[in-house]
Amino acid sequence: MNKEETVIKTLKKFNQEHIISWMNKLEENEKNKLIEQILNLNIEQVIDLYNNLNKTFEIGNKKIEKITAIDLNKLEDEDFKKYKNIGIDIIKAGQYAVITMAGGQGTRLGHSGPKGTFKVKLDNGEKYLFQIIVESLQKANEKYDVIIPWYIMTSEENNDQTLSFLEEHDYFGYPKNKVKLFIQGKAPLISTTGKLLIGKDKLIKEASDGNGSIYKSLAKDGIIEDMKKDNIKWVFVGGVDNILLKIIDPLLLGVTISEGNEIASKSVIKNDPKERAGVFCKIDGKPGIIEYSELPEEMSEEKDDNGEFVYGDVSILSHLYTIEALQKLSTKTLPYHIAEKKSEYLDENGNLIKPEGKNVYKFESFIFDAFSYYNDMSILRVKREEEFAPIKNAEGNDSPETAIKLYNAKLQKKLALYM
Repeated sequence: MNKEETVIKTLKKFNQEHIISWMNKLEENEKNKLIEQILNLNIEQVIDLYNNLNKTFEIGNKKIEKITAIDLNKLEDEDFKKYKNIGIDIIKAGQYAVITMAGGQGTRLGHSGPKGTFKVKLDNGEKYLFQIIVESLQKANEKYDVIIPWYIMTSEENNDQTLSFLEEHDYFGYPKNKVKLFIQGKAPLISTTGKLLIGKDKLIKEASDGNGSIYKSLAKDGIIEDMKKDNIKWVFVGGVDNILLKIIDPLLLGVTISEGNEIASKSVIKNDPKERAGVFCKIDGKPGIIEYSELPEEMSEEKDDNGEFVYGDVSILSHLYTIEALQKLSTKTLPYHIAEKKSEYLDENGNLIKPEGKNVYKFESFIFDAFSYYNDMSILRVKREEEFAPIKNAEGNDSPETAIKLYNAKLQKKLALYM
């Protein structure tokens, strides 16, 4: 059976005959590209995900427990110094690297390019989001007399734009040989009626499959091996859009090492019981995050003897791993979560269809789903106003206006912005 026959058999098996019809209308070279793509897609998995759309996470008999967090602002001076010195030794030894997850576009901000190319007007000047990260790296390099390797996870959608932007701005003065881009994974979109779609490129339409694909992408693009050659022992992973994110924090390193853990995260305490954010907890004895929509109301409101929410530690996408943890997680398959989206596509006659509403399902894996492969992790609770100023929406909460206000307030207080 040749490649085309194999593809046709697969498409028929999963009721995707419209793709066969489309394939037969293509030029030979276009058809071959489509055939190669389909051979590399896991169509069975996508159809299985579609058929199980209504199976959502349920607590049921799962055991949900509080996870222990160290509150930065309640640390004794002696412990603070001890943890920080441990972390500083790691950084000074050149064993620390930073990954920025920057696969998204700035569409929700009304920005046409990658989100990292979005510019904000701060009291200390107009700066791009990528530029803010570089400033943080440069300050750490000066302080610890090292050059920290910087890895950027892009997407196929924005990789070329990101690379061009960084080159155009000369990487904002950062050593080019210490910056490497890698591309996150993809998964096919499927219509709400269970059909694969064709994109403008005349191929099956795919989209980035969530930040959880970082682990496999690190291995696939040779980044883990690259880090190991550079004697990297610890890797920080954070998002591109939090302008107060501490990407180099020796304290987090010291806490994690002292507790004997391989993974760690930072948290902020939730504002109120109904805040729309996932919270850290233990699920059947394993660390993880439970979404606000999945946590029963009585549990979301539960407080401990100190008057604090039992389930109140919100993730701020600030994670730390040993290189061994990243290597282990790169071999694991994470569950997919479903999001309903709006997406243009070509019909069987090649006409561009622009839907009025949401018409496709997108499958995404989340970075925190990997935490369950460990028995424990370190959580360092920090102040929201000092380390969490994300830019996600054009206006309202988590907008440029709210983030800039927090950044400028910290600037006025003369607090260290990045470390």
